[in-house]
Amino acid sequence: MKTASLLMISLIALSGPVLAAEEFASPKDAEAMVGKVVAALKANRAQTLSEITGKDAKWISRDLYPTVMDLHGKVLAHGQNPKMVDKDLIDFKDPDGKPFYKERMELAASKGKFWQDYKFTDPISKKVLPKQAYCEKTGDVVVCAGVYKR
Repeated sequence: MKTASLLMISLIALSGPVLAAEEFASPKDAEAMVGKVVAALKANRAQTLSEITGKDAKWISRDLYPTVMDLHGKVLAHGQNPKMVDKDLIDFKDPDGKPFYKERMELAASKGKFWQDYKFTDPISKKVLPKQAYCEKTGDVVVCAGVYKR
C-alpha cells in the first residue's frame, strides 16, 4: 500500500510539468494553426474570416488564436478582439514603442514566412507579455498566430 501511494505521488509530481506545458500553445501549435488558416482561406475566404472574428472554437486553442491582415496593415480578422477588424494598424505600437505591424508587413514582403517578437496582452492573464508570432504571407494577406513567452 505504501509503495502504491509513493508510486502515485511520483507519477503526479512527474506529470505536473507536462500538464502545465500543455496549458499554453507551443510554437509548433502556432505554425500548425497558420497552416490551417491559409488552407481555409484558399477554400472559402469570406467564411474563414467570419469564423475567426466570430471566435469559432475551431480557431481558438488555449491562448492561441489567428489574425489576418492585408498587406497594408488593415486587420481583416482577429481571433480575440473583433473591434480590431477593419482598423489600419500599420502605425500601432507595442508597449515598448515597437511598430510591430509595420515590421510585420516588411517581413512579409521580404521573407513570406517568418517569426516576429513583440509584446501584447495575453487573453488568459490579461497582462502584457512578450509574444512570438509565426506569420505567412499568402496572396494579398498575412496570417499570424502567436505564443506568449511565459
